[in-house]
Amino acid sequence: MAHAQRERYAEMVDKKLRASLVTVDSGTVPVFNTRYEGSPKAGAVKIPVRDAEIAIGDYDKGTGKAPTTGTTTFLTVTDFNDKAVNEIIDGYDAESVPGQLVADRLDSAGYTGALTLDADAIATLEAEGTLLADTTALTADTAYTVMVDIATQLTTNNVPMGSRFVIVSPAVHGLLLKDTKNFIRQGDLSQALVQQGYVGQVAGLNVKVSNNVDANTEAIAGHADWCHRIREWVKTPWVQNLDGDANYIGASAVKGRWVYKHAVSKSAAVLVKTKA
Repeated sequence: MAHAQRERYAEMVDKKLRASLVTVDSGTVPVFNTRYEGSPKAGAVKIPVRDAEIAIGDYDKGTGKAPTTGTTTFLTVTDFNDKAVNEIIDGYDAESVPGQLVADRLDSAGYTGALTLDADAIATLEAEGTLLADTTALTADTAYTVMVDIATQLTTNNVPMGSRFVIVSPAVHGLLLKDTKNFIRQGDLSQALVQQGYVGQVAGLNVKVSNNVDANTEAIAGHADWCHRIREWVKTPWVQNLDGDANYIGASAVKGRWVYKHAVSKSAAVLVKTKA
């Protein structure tokens, strides 16, 4: 029963986290993928790196086809971020804590966890992506042209055209909104994209807005195939009775712990537009 309750608590936090994330890792256009082998709780995981597509050649009925060597490699990720929630609920022992109070604390943990993940995710994209040489600040007249250039560069770098994202600063979002000809607004997007928090589309890039970008970052464009998120619960959430602690009387605590890390496996698949 206790295990089932902890799983339910974890699902509540994860649901709130997914709903609050800018850097989503599910849906039709994710920003990150969650494909990896192993468990971060053990200290390391391996991420399959998509360097090139599988080779296709002609088949001869008499001689068959000579085998080719695959190019899939693995990136080992270690040194995970370790986070926890440990919040006192005064006046209740574990058995008498109202369910709504626990739900409120878990909801808050999911929201705060999403802010933490977003900040780390965007910082990783900025640090491990490719900085564009053009550092001229965008204007209402140049924003669309630069987005086309970014999309063109992604194509040149063999990044699939489908499911591309671009995360922009609030200021750049404002510039795009002023473009009544080229910017496709949220109201014209599919419901699936709207539910994932996308606010529009420009030059084939699905647009998200974030306050977490660096002050000089205007846009981060890429594809989830090369953007990786590792996140797991070390201890799923539970309510701990604190009566056995000499410092607390008639109190309990909501506890939980998780580890996470982000990585970019191909810098050319993530382009970062900054201003000087």
